[in-house]
Amino acid sequence: MPEAIHFYEPRLGHGLPHDPFNAIVGPRPIGWIGSQSADGVPNLAPYSFFNAFNYTPPIVGFSSTSLKDSVRNIEATREFTWNLVTRPLAERMNATSAAVGPDVDEFALAGLAPAPSRIVAAPRVAESPVSFECRCTQLIQLQGQDGQAVQAWLVLGEVVGVHIDRSLLKDGIYDTANAGHVLRGGGPSDYFAIGPEQLFHMFRPGAKS
Repeated sequence: MPEAIHFYEPRLGHGLPHDPFNAIVGPRPIGWIGSQSADGVPNLAPYSFFNAFNYTPPIVGFSSTSLKDSVRNIEATREFTWNLVTRPLAERMNATSAAVGPDVDEFALAGLAPAPSRIVAAPRVAESPVSFECRCTQLIQLQGQDGQAVQAWLVLGEVVGVHIDRSLLKDGIYDTANAGHVLRGGGPSDYFAIGPEQLFHMFRPGAKS
């Protein structure tokens, strides 16, 4: 009888057809990051390691597993935007993941319109119903337990401006269930979409409803 638990040490390999790490820590919000170079060339790229890390001030962050154009741009300008990926935008988001040179405008490549931000210079995705304008607070090259730097960079930014399509505000409350969020799963191609069927309510102990 085979063992009920598959155990492995990542440094020795997982022994499976595909690394399960991304699938276990998921599905995850997609960091669809808008930036521009110091010379003003727009850039748009999706990152599967993205999340929010603080309320006040609001801080979001993403990790790039190589020194990509987004990181270089943010290091130079200290600004970026995050743009919500919804199901109608999923294929165009995927198009912006193409490996192209720093002189290529991914907005144009994917048939998207860049929208001007109000506070930062980095462009937003006009078609996205929600966008954050962010100023970089920390840019950190990650390290392993041995203290050695790895080829991954964590970018943290304070959200200084928020754009929300008013159709997603129901009685003043953001309607996550009907916004059509797309999340990154595991494997080479897994994504998930949120809808009302996934919604349930659960209050913290002692919290008022």
